[in-house]
Amino acid sequence: MTDPTVSRLRLIRTTGIGPVTYRQLIARFGSADAAIDALPVLAQRGGGRAPKIADAALAEREMAATARLGARYLFLDDPDYPRLLAEIETAPPALILRGDVTHATRPCIAMVGARNASAAACRFARQLALQLAEEGTTIVSGLARGIDTAAHIGALGGGSSGATIGVIASGIDIAYPPDNTALQERIATDGLLLAEQPPGTEPKARNFPSRNRIIAGLAIGTVVVEAVPKSGSLITARLANESGREVMAVPGSPLDPRAQGCNLLIIHATVYKR
Repeated sequence: MTDPTVSRLRLIRTTGIGPVTYRQLIARFGSADAAIDALPVLAQRGGGRAPKIADAALAEREMAATARLGARYLFLDDPDYPRLLAEIETAPPALILRGDVTHATRPCIAMVGARNASAAACRFARQLALQLAEEGTTIVSGLARGIDTAAHIGALGGGSSGATIGVIASGIDIAYPPDNTALQERIATDGLLLAEQPPGTEPKARNFPSRNRIIAGLAIGTVVVEAVPKSGSLITARLANESGREVMAVPGSPLDPRAQGCNLLIIHATVYKR
């Protein structure tokens, strides 16, 4: 009998099979094996070419690399898959994790913001994360420079040791930025580190919005601390809002470009509520 983990990975890693399609195929056919068998027929009926299905050897190599790193898989139908993340339509079919998944079972707040954040904003993020962690909240962020880093550090200093989740856009074995290598390892040891991409995947621009949807999906609310109008932080805020989650913004000086995104969020929210 085929290992179900191998089958699920083959389907997930098949080109053209995204999170929504994966969920639809599993719902329709009941298993990854059955969905894989049906793909050529479905493509023929649709008048297209059958997708090149990832082979078992590829999935087995990935599984071996994951195990060597001390990481494990968390699939969408696993009982300890984060409940709030599973609610979003584009929930990752599989996550690769290191650390304690129970951090995701507590109330989670996402904190995101500018990479080139001001010293004052970083102090605020650290202090807010510390206070929230001491109250039993898990802080979710993306291990970027600036606000993300400050939020993780603040949460790790709280009374609930390791009350933070780092979501990365690379493989579980790749630290980005490199200067956060020690912080990423500490999160993997004391908190929870999550990756959607296979081991060895270098961070690419297209993977960061995907990473942001996971950050937003894990949390009951997202706090934005300094962000320019066109930024990954505002993408996270938009995704959180589209998922029916709370979005909160820290106001800043109208003269500081780094505060414009937050100020716009507040203005738009005020206008919308009238």
